[in-house]
Amino acid sequence: VGQTLWVDPFQPQRHRIASPSSGGDGATTPAASTGEAHLPSPPLPPLSPFAFFSLRRRLGESRRPSPATTAYQFTGHASTASGRGKGCHGSVKVSFGYNLVRGMTNHPMEDYHVVDLRDDLGLFAIFDGHLGDTVPAFLQKNLFPNILKEEEFWTHTDRALTKAYEKTDQAILSHTPDLGQGGSTAVTAILVNGRKLWVANVGDSRAVLLKGDHDPNVERSVIENRGGFVSNMPGDVPRVCGQLAVSRAFGDRNLKSLLRSEPDIKVEDIDHTAELLVLASDGLWKVMNNQEAVDLAKRYKDPYVAAKQLTTEALKRESKDDISCIVVRFKA
Repeated sequence: VGQTLWVDPFQPQRHRIASPSSGGDGATTPAASTGEAHLPSPPLPPLSPFAFFSLRRRLGESRRPSPATTAYQFTGHASTASGRGKGCHGSVKVSFGYNLVRGMTNHPMEDYHVVDLRDDLGLFAIFDGHLGDTVPAFLQKNLFPNILKEEEFWTHTDRALTKAYEKTDQAILSHTPDLGQGGSTAVTAILVNGRKLWVANVGDSRAVLLKGDHDPNVERSVIENRGGFVSNMPGDVPRVCGQLAVSRAFGDRNLKSLLRSEPDIKVEDIDHTAELLVLASDGLWKVMNNQEAVDLAKRYKDPYVAAKQLTTEALKRESKDDISCIVVRFKA
């Protein structure tokens, strides 16, 4: 049995965007991902802290975008979707597959995703909304642009991620009349030239290389110090004030004084030992732990097939929630 990558012991616990075409198996076969994940695609400056690509910039140099006024987009596209893509980042071949399945609930699909693989930058994300889909739709359109325009992204990526997450949350709260009282979890992964992978998460959407979820029990003292409480009803998960099952989230104005949008962040070097990355919403993680997900994904060379099998297995285990999964494979 090979080594499982980045699995935390704290368990239980676009190509450029183009119109999709359907393959015989029902999968979207993009030269790019589907429209669900369309992002504005301005020319990207080189990411100088990891300047491994052909422009041959010396380490430490940077070229930052000029300041621009933020124009937030309020609509996104969530639906059942699946697809695959591939490309080369330096000497590393990168392929990805994704699959989203609507849950067995009365509300519309509330999971949104991004898959955007460019020559030197890969952007992957899953946003899992609650009390509506307006906040995850907002995140799909705005979070990555906010991250990439942070001046410190090129020199202090961790600080830039934290600032962008917090600024995006403030934008959501300031637009509550448009976006409503709901919220969303988020897990984002940014791959830089196939060499550096920055992953950040808020809530219980997660990637296998991250630490455990933001469980209310784990952060009970923070919540109680802010005047809240964590309920532990028999047969239910821990909840903030008996309502929300995560202690960090975007939005959720009514509970915001008790919640945080600060992400957990991890950076990894992508080398010959790296095999795959799994990102998923809690529709998967409620019925499958990190080790099980990685073990299943490793059976399939095609990341699309792996993502499909993961969602299928979650359904077999009677997951009722929306299920979203992205699998990214690396080959040095």
